[in-house]
Amino acid sequence: MSTPLISPLRRTRPASIRPEPLQPGDNLRGAGLMTLSMMGFTCNDTIIKFVAQDLPLYQSITIRGLFVLVALVLLAQRTGGLRLRIPVPARRPMALRLVGEIGSTLLFLNALTRMEIADLTAVMQSLPLVVMLGAALFFGETLGWRRILAVLVGMLGVLIILRPGSGAFGIWSLVALGAMLLVALRDLSTRQFGRDVSSNTIAFYGAVLVTLTGLVLSLGQGWVMPNLTQLALLALGSAFLTVGYLCAVAAMRVGEIAAVSPFRYTSLLAAIVLGLLVFGDWPDLWTWIGSALVVGAGIYTIWREAQMGRRR
Repeated sequence: MSTPLISPLRRTRPASIRPEPLQPGDNLRGAGLMTLSMMGFTCNDTIIKFVAQDLPLYQSITIRGLFVLVALVLLAQRTGGLRLRIPVPARRPMALRLVGEIGSTLLFLNALTRMEIADLTAVMQSLPLVVMLGAALFFGETLGWRRILAVLVGMLGVLIILRPGSGAFGIWSLVALGAMLLVALRDLSTRQFGRDVSSNTIAFYGAVLVTLTGLVLSLGQGWVMPNLTQLALLALGSAFLTVGYLCAVAAMRVGEIAAVSPFRYTSLLAAIVLGLLVFGDWPDLWTWIGSALVVGAGIYTIWREAQMGRRR
């Protein structure tokens, strides 16, 4: 019997997925972590798009990955070191997460070099709905009709931004959609880790595999000697990406997925601003209208969650 998406009763997650009950403030902390994660990822995306204009993409991924690995190791040393051993119950989720991590990175960054950053980010805004549905189907989380309606309004905003059938929606939008589905796989897999697997460890394995994949693929592109400016930008991008990695993993392990995921919409605002400042991409009227719907849906979700929290 399938799990209904909407239920008047709150279901309890299996103990193997979330061994600790929801604590007061968990949803707020998860939302803050998700927002910080989106800012980090969007800043990193902007840097990669800028650097990849002159440096081969997979070489950029490899160099950035090396910086990320150094940052993760240094951070881990401050928190007790890395625990590389993965418990047996966590190995399957880790394998699924790595598939999502590598696949989504490759698809997303290839689309990034060929699309405006705001348009690409708009495609990715369908992710919260997919993650929410996955959480309801697999984890038994309750989705009230108001939160579902809010996300659907946000999706309508994304459609207005992309305008299917226009020049804004093409093959690379479909590639971005594939990246979104793989990110959903990554995030839902993250939810299955127990507290005995640290966020640092999860992020480290993802960074290692992405860097190795970039290195292998870069052999077919050829290497170009990067200058100091490019290296500095990639180092800065790795710092943003490290923040994004750790906060994304932590956000999916705090609070309810249905409450945390809508805060991915903040990346759209960041992408519009950075696209204008760095690449001179000024959104048209339809993009602003669609973005207003997306942001409005997110604000309503925040308000609705606050109301539910007071009732609880």
